[in-house]
Amino acid sequence: MIELRPYQKLGGGQHDWLDTRHHFSFAHYYDPDRMHWGTLRVWNDDLIAPHSGFPRHSHRDMEIITYVRKGAITHEDSLGNRGRTVAGDVQVMSAGTGIAHSELNEEDEATQIFQIWITPTASGLPPAWGTRPFPKNERSGAFVTLASGHADDLVGDEGPLRIRADARLVAATLKPGQSAEYHIAPGRKVYLVPASGQIEINGVVANAGDGVAVRDELELRVTAQQESEIVMVDVA
Repeated sequence: MIELRPYQKLGGGQHDWLDTRHHFSFAHYYDPDRMHWGTLRVWNDDLIAPHSGFPRHSHRDMEIITYVRKGAITHEDSLGNRGRTVAGDVQVMSAGTGIAHSELNEEDEATQIFQIWITPTASGLPPAWGTRPFPKNERSGAFVTLASGHADDLVGDEGPLRIRADARLVAATLKPGQSAEYHIAPGRKVYLVPASGQIEINGVVANAGDGVAVRDELELRVTAQQESEIVMVDVA
């Protein structure tokens, strides 16, 4: 089953400094049919105005992934971490027993991010944060794992960022006509969003910003109809 969720029909709203779209129920947007997708709880598409952003606030017991699509985001938290994540790169915050953080666009241009929340496999663990550059040429033409809670993925210092969830975040960049395949283990679900371009997934066409919810499929074949960047989460 492949369900297309067009960008224009997502929840969300526009504020003075933030234009946001919610793929699942979040904040003032509520849809009982879109509470989560497996352990994937939140997928927000945020456009943040220059020199603005999310002031310090707190979370606990949630894995929060930020994928930067355009510009850069600057993170600062109560653990003393501070870092700047630029377009094409990813950061992970494991909220654990509790962490306060801010996510600010300190740039002179708008920043666009995917904010992805996944329910962890265990609660009460110490909070943590990390970021890592993933040059786009490393994922040209194929899906590459950027963050994972699976031990088999977490080999070596140059591997994906660790998350405390039965989940995997992957991304790919495809040229027009180029395809990438992804195997889905039985019983698992996938949610993917083209960050740019236009793609076809097993016969379903999706444009930039559209959500694609997948279940009861074992193989995905993603073909770019335009130059495209795809972000995908594989969850229990």
